[in-house]
Amino acid sequence: MTNYYETTFIRIRGRENALAWKMAQSPLCTHLYIAPGNAGSSRFGTNVPIGVNDFAAIRAFVIEKSITMVVVGPEDPLVKGIRNFFEADPELNTILLIGPDSAGAQLEGSKDFSKLFMQKNNIPTAAYATFTKATLQEGYLFLETLKPPYVLKADGLAAGKGVLILHDLVVAQQELKLMLEEGKFGEAGSKVVIEEFLDGIEVSVFVLSDGKNYVILPEAKDYKRIGEGDTGLNTGGMGAVSPVPFVDMPFMKKVEERIIIPTVNGLQEAGIVYKGFIFIGLMCVKGEPFVIEYNARMGDPETEVVIPRLKNDLVELFIAVANQSLNKVKIETDSRTAVTTMLVSGGYPEDYEKGQVITGLENCEESLLFHAGTEMKEGKIITSGGRVLAITSFGNSIEEAAEKSTRNATKINYEKKYFRKDIGQDLMKKVTN
Repeated sequence: MTNYYETTFIRIRGRENALAWKMAQSPLCTHLYIAPGNAGSSRFGTNVPIGVNDFAAIRAFVIEKSITMVVVGPEDPLVKGIRNFFEADPELNTILLIGPDSAGAQLEGSKDFSKLFMQKNNIPTAAYATFTKATLQEGYLFLETLKPPYVLKADGLAAGKGVLILHDLVVAQQELKLMLEEGKFGEAGSKVVIEEFLDGIEVSVFVLSDGKNYVILPEAKDYKRIGEGDTGLNTGGMGAVSPVPFVDMPFMKKVEERIIIPTVNGLQEAGIVYKGFIFIGLMCVKGEPFVIEYNARMGDPETEVVIPRLKNDLVELFIAVANQSLNKVKIETDSRTAVTTMLVSGGYPEDYEKGQVITGLENCEESLLFHAGTEMKEGKIITSGGRVLAITSFGNSIEEAAEKSTRNATKINYEKKYFRKDIGQDLMKKVTN
């Protein structure tokens, strides 16, 4: 099989570090370029200072280096059409690119689009309605028909901050006004989807599709709240666990038959050749799966537990996507449990300081370290984002894996470091109950 040069266009996140770590292990990967990279990604390849949405610079670099595979990590360039850009260019259109076109990326880029898609394809999801500035009054009335808590979602991409879950009707109406009339989330909130609240437990399912066939990757559960016991503000994710104890074969059979197959078929029927990851955020309500959201890429921090559990050669999987031969692939996974604990900056997800010197990385044992918001400056690794480092550990139980991650989290230091010490504890209780 042909060897491949590769590049992963990344935002500075742990997700892309995990993908780069896995791809670099493949004998098919002769060189890995990572754009723009961070202080940790240089362990796996060459960092390239190109922004993920600078398509012209990406084009020039790909041609200069004779890149043959491009893996798109974040959602923004997908929604903005990086695949369309490549396919329209005769010098780029033979390059293997992992990620959907802009039409497929609307599964994530527009909440209204994804809800209509689910409705059309009879995919179980929460009842909803969509409102604009012109229909604000109708939005107020719709909220009055619902029971609290109230779920408000900005239609477009809002950097993970566009979802509000509110317990007071008046506050929900005020927030709707802030979103639609005062631009709280900018253009992303020019439409707002109001949903019925689903009471259950979340789980994330990941699918890799070649446009005709698909494979299901290991599932994960992430922890979005900043505070222990799932309290406080929503974040991009404070940790993750895989596998998830309540996700058994009967549940996954329901997910595949009711959600995955209708999703893949629905995309084909819409004329969308979807070549990339589909992240399906689910709510398990009394054993029944409902879709909360789609993402057009892998999740973060879920990637940091899913990819380490994957035994397959990731580059081989991507080649199968290009050749539409995923039907010939069997996914193999590590049976052990993986737990990720995320180290974040003090004050996150609100205002936080950058530029804090990180020490103690060399003291970590029995864990994988995936850099997120870090950079190298004057020979020192410093913080450069809200989520700083993902620490992933394996164990024969959630408790064992979580203990390793927590132990190593205490060894790493920077000013105002914070992490949750309870990742996976709710699932441990479910196992013992």
